[in-house]
Amino acid sequence: MALDLNLKELQVWFVTGSQHLYGEEALRQVEEDAQKVAQSLNDVAEIPVSIVYKPVLTTSDSIRRLMAEANADEQCIGLMMWMHTFSPARMWIAGLNLLNKPYLHFHTQYYRDIPWAEIDMDYMNLHQSAHGDREFGFINTRMRKNRKVVVGHWQDPEALQEVATWTRVAAAWHDGQGAKIARFGDNMRDVAVTEGNKVAAQIQFGYEVNAYSLGELLPHIEAATEGQINALLEEYEASYTLTDRVREGGAKREALRESARIEVGLRSFLKEGGFKGFTTNFEDLIGLKQLPGLAVQRVMNEGYGFGAEGDWKTAALLRAMKVMNVGLRGGTSFMEDYVYHLDPAGSRILGAHMLEVCESIAADKPVLDVQALDIGGKDNPARLIFTAPAGPAVCASLIDLGNRFRMIVNKVDVVTPPADLPKLPVARVLWDPKPNLKVAAESWILAGGAHHSVFSQALTAEYVEDYCEMAGIEYVLIDEDTEVRKLKQDLRLGEVYYHIAKGL
Repeated sequence: MALDLNLKELQVWFVTGSQHLYGEEALRQVEEDAQKVAQSLNDVAEIPVSIVYKPVLTTSDSIRRLMAEANADEQCIGLMMWMHTFSPARMWIAGLNLLNKPYLHFHTQYYRDIPWAEIDMDYMNLHQSAHGDREFGFINTRMRKNRKVVVGHWQDPEALQEVATWTRVAAAWHDGQGAKIARFGDNMRDVAVTEGNKVAAQIQFGYEVNAYSLGELLPHIEAATEGQINALLEEYEASYTLTDRVREGGAKREALRESARIEVGLRSFLKEGGFKGFTTNFEDLIGLKQLPGLAVQRVMNEGYGFGAEGDWKTAALLRAMKVMNVGLRGGTSFMEDYVYHLDPAGSRILGAHMLEVCESIAADKPVLDVQALDIGGKDNPARLIFTAPAGPAVCASLIDLGNRFRMIVNKVDVVTPPADLPKLPVARVLWDPKPNLKVAAESWILAGGAHHSVFSQALTAEYVEDYCEMAGIEYVLIDEDTEVRKLKQDLRLGEVYYHIAKGL
């Protein structure tokens, strides 16, 4: 079951700039053209949100009022701006200073081609996005504004895909404002990379992180009824391939019932508190009979963010990428780099976790079983076992460097394991990192990337880059063009830039 979120209920406002210099007839044409462009964008299947036309803006006062309205509108997740004609940029200063929502600058023009035989000065004056958008671009750069710039005709598939990507990221950004992430217990003891400054994160990203004791979760688990538990068991049997030991009458059936009880309670706690993500910690299981595994996998599949060992940054990032993923093919999951295959003929990474990998990335129907965990000192937990399908993917890691946040993304190619893994009772993914394991791993480590990440076969690196632009954080990409020497230089320059930028 995917995240139950109707993105079409969210709005991106289509805003067109012009001025009164050209006369009322020209402005009527600008209005007509802008309405057609907005309607066309709204009809594009790949754009999941509603594109809402707004009247052409020609004065500083009208711009400022519209920006104030956008800030206050709960359905508006961002703006798309286009200068049909020249629109003097000083008119935009007050409005841009006021705006607190993300925006995309669409550098397009109404007609794709120049009408060589008919073009005259009237045409030139009316269709001058080529320099109208440059004027607008200057004032944004002068004001140090983060925004997405898309160049191309408004019917060009490549440009439309860029717009569609940005709207999904804007939806995720909107979803994250005020989002609540629950930590059951604290961070895994002595671990550094999964920690961070929660206050700084709330200022930077908009979500809030708070700790809850298992004593607050246990009443929800204890309140689970036999009817609720039995209904979940029936759902398990319909959705997964159960091993003999967890089927009715099997030796581990009671352990599966306990997993269902934990799932009922976890769902109740998350729903009652309005949470969008959570973390667990196998070092803090007081009152639980087993580490939540199956329950975490299943609620993750419904859109909740998750991070193991108290990793709240990954939990929040996973939720954001789950929102971006809505309606797209492929899944998105919590992930961990676990084991290397260091064969010189093909070095690879086996990604997995103790239990908590989302079934959205499963190639086939998952197997449901209860197996030994050998960590946490509790009863053996239930879990889903599967392998991810081959294809392109990304791994994204958000880290706290003390003075700023950094996002590291590695492009990877998932491959089918060359042999079965009959004794490995966890969900897993085998991938080739780009450009190769040696360069990718060295680059990831130099950049400070965590062992936890968000893995996605639905999203590309562009989604994460757009998210970083909205958040105003550093973005490091490791791909087929990465060279370690150049990466080191970029990281050093980033240190200087972000130190200086905080003082601008």
